[in-house]
Amino acid sequence: MTAMISIQGLHKSFDDKQVLRGIDLEVQEGKTTVIIGASGSGKSVLMKHMIGLLRPDRGRVIVDGEDTAGFSGREMTRVRLKFGMVFQGAALFDSMSVTDNVAFPLRERRNMKEEQILAVVADKLRLVDLEDIGDLYPAELSGGMRKRVGLARAAALEPQILLYDEPTTGLDPISANNVDEMIIHTQQRLGVTSVVITHDIASSFRVGDHVAMIYQGTIVDQGTPEALQRSTHPYVRTFLSTWFAKSD
Repeated sequence: MTAMISIQGLHKSFDDKQVLRGIDLEVQEGKTTVIIGASGSGKSVLMKHMIGLLRPDRGRVIVDGEDTAGFSGREMTRVRLKFGMVFQGAALFDSMSVTDNVAFPLRERRNMKEEQILAVVADKLRLVDLEDIGDLYPAELSGGMRKRVGLARAAALEPQILLYDEPTTGLDPISANNVDEMIIHTQQRLGVTSVVITHDIASSFRVGDHVAMIYQGTIVDQGTPEALQRSTHPYVRTFLSTWFAKSD
C-alpha cells in the first residue's frame, strides 16, 4: 500500500519539554488513520507537523512523496493545499452564513465565477446532508451541524487529505455517532486520505482503518481497531479499560 504521509523518527521539544520522542507512523492513501491518546500526549503537535505548522527538531515528514522538513514557506503553502482541516470547534465565521462559510476558501484560493462557487457549495452541503441550511448562521446550528459545515468547508477545495481535530468533542452520543458516520461517508465518497486525532475510544474504533496509540511522545501500539483491542501493552490496556467496562 502507498503511504500518503510518512513520519520517520520525529522529535520535537519546546524549551526543555520533549513532546515527541521518535514518532514513526505511516498514513495509508485512501484510508482513515486515527491517532488516539490522552490530552497532552502529543497528538496535536504531531498533526501540526503533518501540515507544516511546526518543523521537526529531528526526523522526516514525507507528504505525497515529498520530504517537507526543509521546505520554504512558499513550498509549504503548496503542500498545504493538499490538506483540508476540520477544526475542533468547527471555527466557522459567526458573521457569515453557512453558504459564505463554505464558499470562503473558494473565494480566497480559486479564480471562479460566483455561480461556480455556489454550485460547489451546494455539492459539499449535500455531502454532509445539510443542503437546505445555506442561509442560516452558525449560532442557529447545533454543535453537530457546525462540525458538518466545517467538513463541507474543508472539502470545498477537493483536498487529498482531510485532518480532523477531536471531531466528537463536546457532542452528545447521538451527535457524535452522526459525525462518525459523516467521516466514514466522506472518506468512501471522496476517496480521500483521512487523519483523525481524538481521545474518544468508541469513535476511533468506528471510523479508523488503522489506529495508533500515542503515549509520552511515542507510538506505543498500532494496528487495526480489532488488533488494538487485543493489545498487551500496559498503557493501552489501561486506556481502553473504561471503554471495555462500558461495552460489557
